[in-house]
Amino acid sequence: MSLLRVLDVSATGMSAQSLRLNTTASNLANANSVSSNREETYKARHPVFAAELNRAKGSLGSSVGVKVQGIVESAAPLNQEYAPNHPKSDENGFIYHSNVNVMEEMANMISASRSYQTNVQIADAAKQMLSRTLQMGKS
Repeated sequence: MSLLRVLDVSATGMSAQSLRLNTTASNLANANSVSSNREETYKARHPVFAAELNRAKGSLGSSVGVKVQGIVESAAPLNQEYAPNHPKSDENGFIYHSNVNVMEEMANMISASRSYQTNVQIADAAKQMLSRTLQMGKS
């Protein structure tokens, strides 16, 4: 695999982890949101990734980047609470809390951050190897 392809794969990884961090930040920002009905309540969102085959070569033995398939809402149930005095309670006295699991989101944030850092280190190593290869050609 060429070092330029390493940079491409690393870039797709950084882009995917950046999206994952942004989605996690959105989930954490809305973790304590409250609504008066199920439809308007914020639902946790998660990115879906897939391996992107190297289209140029078409061979399975080559490097594979990351492709974002989309962002899906969590199917976890919403938290329903009986609070008849709350200003956002429905006609039955219930309010609905987001289904964001803060601990799970914090773990996702740490994992995405470390994956992003790893991809940065890989890109830096590839850049250094390319630079040294060019310097060898000057000698």
